[in-house]
Amino acid sequence: MNENINNQELLEEESSIDFGKIFKDLLKHKGLYFKVLPVAFVLAAIIALSLPNYYNCQVKLSPEMSGKSTSAGSLASLASSFGVNLGNAGGMGTEALFPTLYPDLMNSVDFKTSLFPVPVTIEGNKDKGEQDRTMTYYDYMENEQKTPWWSAVSPGKVIGWVKSIFTTKDEEETSSKVDPFRLTKKQTEIVKAIDENIVCDVDKKTMVITINVTDQDPVICATMADTVKNRLQNFITDYRTSKARVDLEYNRKLYQETKARYDKARRLYAEFTDANQDIILQTVRQRQVELENEMQLQYNAYTQVAAQLMAAEAKVQEDTPAFTTLQSATVPVKKTGPKRAQICIIFLFLAFLGTTAWILYKEGELKSLLGLS
Repeated sequence: MNENINNQELLEEESSIDFGKIFKDLLKHKGLYFKVLPVAFVLAAIIALSLPNYYNCQVKLSPEMSGKSTSAGSLASLASSFGVNLGNAGGMGTEALFPTLYPDLMNSVDFKTSLFPVPVTIEGNKDKGEQDRTMTYYDYMENEQKTPWWSAVSPGKVIGWVKSIFTTKDEEETSSKVDPFRLTKKQTEIVKAIDENIVCDVDKKTMVITINVTDQDPVICATMADTVKNRLQNFITDYRTSKARVDLEYNRKLYQETKARYDKARRLYAEFTDANQDIILQTVRQRQVELENEMQLQYNAYTQVAAQLMAAEAKVQEDTPAFTTLQSATVPVKKTGPKRAQICIIFLFLAFLGTTAWILYKEGELKSLLGLS
């Protein structure tokens, strides 16, 4: 019996909210909506139109996995789907550079600063007679980026403009040099901008490398996506073949030395034989045998080193990784953002909620809706 009474009281409290009165209160102030919503729409349109367009280009690569650990790699892929990391058992043998470390490699300062001198081209409007402009990626990021109007009047911009007045030529020349160990303030800002624009991700299940590049220019967006892909491939290739290339260089040097010794021994033997054809002295014959043995010894060493050189060359080719391009870089046709329609809708929705909350507060209905009374 008491439970029924309590339930009835709860129902009465819930029904104490008079939605009809709330609706009438909102209609009473409908003129406020006609004032606030158009203003919110105009502000949203100004903000949305001030944001520069940007484009996105995506490149996908599939790196070659070590053939010696194919089964282990399959096991690691299966384990990773359950959130288990098998470490070295899963893929690249004794290598230290796993595909999952490629994003960390691209996030390094050395890799980002290596993109500074990459040449990029801004295509001019042919209808207006504009010419194409070629510059470095650093100059493009520093001078050609469009920003909203409010960023031009920010305190940081004003302070930077004041400091630029007192900057000497020596300081400007020093800032143009790139030292990854000690970057200038402007170079650090460019590195941060590149970090936001270029993102690398690796699927732990399939080991597919995805490179996303965002930029305000569609052509430069595709150019940088292709450049980053090539630089990543070259770095991985250099790393995977570094030991084999050192061995190859050593065998090539050894080959040249043994070949030179063999050529010398062969020349000495031929010269001695030609000069002593009619002489039958035992000492001459003994000397001829010694030179012949020396020539044969150098020849054996030469052929052995030549075989080692061929094996070293084959090892470099074997260790050179192969990459399958699943999705190549293409110039985006449509812009990725900003989503101006969504921005306007969000502004109007927030303005509507804010106006409604203010009306309910003014009419004393907000507390009842929040359960504070």
